[in-house]
Amino acid sequence: MKPSSASPTPDNFNAPVLRPWSNVRWMIGGLLFASTVVNYIDRQTLSVLAPYIKTEYQWTNTDFALLIISFRAAYSIGQTIAGRFLDRIGTRTGLSITVAFYSLAAMATSLATGLKSFCGFRFALGLGEAANWPGATKAVSEWFPRKESGWAVALFDSGSSVGAAIAPALVLWAYHAFNSWRVVFLITGTLGFVWLVFFRLLYRSPETHPRLGAEERALILGDREAHEGTAVSTTLPYKTLLRLPQTWGIMVSKMFTDPVWFFITDWFAIYLVSKGFSLESSVFVFWIPFVAADIGNFAGGGISSSLIKRGWSVGAARKWVIVVGGLGMTLLIPAIFINNIWGLAACFAASTLSYAAVSTMILNLPADVFPRHSVASVSGLSGTAAGIGTIVATFLVGLSADAGSFVPVLTAASLVPLLAVIATLLLVRNTRATDDGVLNRI
Repeated sequence: MKPSSASPTPDNFNAPVLRPWSNVRWMIGGLLFASTVVNYIDRQTLSVLAPYIKTEYQWTNTDFALLIISFRAAYSIGQTIAGRFLDRIGTRTGLSITVAFYSLAAMATSLATGLKSFCGFRFALGLGEAANWPGATKAVSEWFPRKESGWAVALFDSGSSVGAAIAPALVLWAYHAFNSWRVVFLITGTLGFVWLVFFRLLYRSPETHPRLGAEERALILGDREAHEGTAVSTTLPYKTLLRLPQTWGIMVSKMFTDPVWFFITDWFAIYLVSKGFSLESSVFVFWIPFVAADIGNFAGGGISSSLIKRGWSVGAARKWVIVVGGLGMTLLIPAIFINNIWGLAACFAASTLSYAAVSTMILNLPADVFPRHSVASVSGLSGTAAGIGTIVATFLVGLSADAGSFVPVLTAASLVPLLAVIATLLLVRNTRATDDGVLNRI
């Protein structure tokens, strides 16, 4: 078969042969990136509007923490549920359902009338948004060869920082244009439905995609066969997954790094206000940590992919980036002593850049270590662990902020990630399960 023609499969053999597109896998990567951007715009809408809504309802920082915890509780529960849901019904159907669900929840927030209703809508939003990372991780494992997966994860994960950077400008513009926070939730909530149109048109599995050429299909499927080797081809039960140290290594690493990112995305605006900067003036530096996170995503993904091409094992390449990134996250500590807005932005940027590099590696690990049909399940478990850590951290941040100090928060956010580095080094490794064909070799 010529590389220039789409490859028929049992599912599309009788369908018309369509002219193949080049780099279809990167179009899929672009869809995953856009999904993450929309995901973050929806969740950041409340954080950006927080100073206005807090004033209107006279909420304390502890009250606001309850809103964040409502989202995180659902997000934590939803990660494990979504992971197994996606492994069973597939990426296309699973993401279609969950994106539609959380988009409706985002729009419904416009109907909130007080703390309880806000908590309810945030819970629904978190439950739906929980599927994004397990779904995107599963899609990468289906569509990208191992030497490119670092770049692919960096691409979709960078959507979080892009979405977080876009949200302040978009939300504040809409708020001032319509003089109502309710309209803002309606506007941002519609973005998910726009994304769904393109996703439903473009997304298929590599085996059945009508626009995938023979050469690219062979690259994807050939690498998958070589990568998975003798690893089991069925979904591993949770009983088995939770007996494996690799599962716990990934879970612990997420638990001790994600709270730092969510502290910055949820509290950065409030932190700057607490330092004496107005929301309107700080919007000019608000984007800096999130752009830095974008750089970190691609730096981590690019460096690990380069090391693998040079002959490093997958495990060694991922762990090298995690160690360097974990050390880089300690650079948030100097923010305790800085009162200049540009200096603060630089400290937060150093932390988010380092975090994003680490996060990209951790997000790769389920696909690196586990068979394809269990990737979303493990990703979901790690997301649940991250959610639990974030809930605890959010509650403590609220108490610390109401006590008048972010110093304990910044100190913990700098040092706790080092525990994630240790967990990854000790637990995510080749074991007897690797030799037995249960897991992939790294």
